[in-house]
Amino acid sequence: MKSVVVAYLRSQRGKFHSLLPPKVLRSGIAAIDLSAQNARLQAYAIGDRAGQTELITALIGDRGVGVGGYMERRAWYQKAAHFQAGAEPRNIHLGVDIWAPAGTAISAPLAGRIHSFKDNALYGDYGPTIILEHRPAAGISFFTLYGHLSRQSLSGLVSGAQIEPGELLGHLGSPGENGDWPPHLHFQIILDLQGKSGDFMGVCTESQSALYREICPDPNLILGFSELENADATSICDSQQR
Repeated sequence: MKSVVVAYLRSQRGKFHSLLPPKVLRSGIAAIDLSAQNARLQAYAIGDRAGQTELITALIGDRGVGVGGYMERRAWYQKAAHFQAGAEPRNIHLGVDIWAPAGTAISAPLAGRIHSFKDNALYGDYGPTIILEHRPAAGISFFTLYGHLSRQSLSGLVSGAQIEPGELLGHLGSPGENGDWPPHLHFQIILDLQGKSGDFMGVCTESQSALYREICPDPNLILGFSELENADATSICDSQQR
C-alpha cells in the first residue's frame, strides 16, 4: 500500500494547496532541527514549555514560520509521562511540525472527508485533533492528521463531511489548549489507522521506528519540505497557491 500511495503523492507534486495563509509565509520559513543531536538544544531547558518556546523562537529567528521533525529522535518528550510509559520511552517523531503563531488558520491541502476528531487533552498530547480520510483515485486511500489545534476548531464538525482543497480546517491552538506546547501544527500522513479514531501515535519508540515509517510516509510528500534550507526557504509547499 505504501508504494502506491507514495507514487500517487509524488505524481501530484506541486498540486497541493498550502496549509497556511500567504501572509504568514511572507517572512519565509526556517528549518527547525529538534533532534537530540542538535547542540543548540543544550542551551535551553527543553523539559518545560518556557524553554521550548525560547528555543523555537531562537531557531525561527526573523523568519515567520518554522518546520521540520519527520523521524527525528527528540529528547524533549521527557516532559510528559505518557511518552515515558512502558519499558521503552517514545522519542521518534512521526510527523512534521509547523511552528507558527496561535490562531494561524490551517487549510486542507487536498480533498477528503472528516474521518474523526477529538480533544486529546492529556498533558503533552495533541490537544484538539482532526483526521481526514482521502480517496483521490481508485485503489488510493490514506489519512492526514492535524494536531494541536484550537478547541474552537472542533466546534460543529461532523464525521463524514466532505472537505475541499483549501477549505479552512481550523486554527492553531494556544498552549492552554494544545497539550502545553509552543503553538504549532503536527501534520502526519497515515496509511492504517489501526482502528483509532480522532487520535493516532505521533511519537514512537526507536524499536518501532521501522514499522511506523512504513505506516506513516514522509509528510513532505504533501508539504514539499524535503529540500528546505534555512538560507533560502521561502515557501510552505510546492503549490504556492494563493
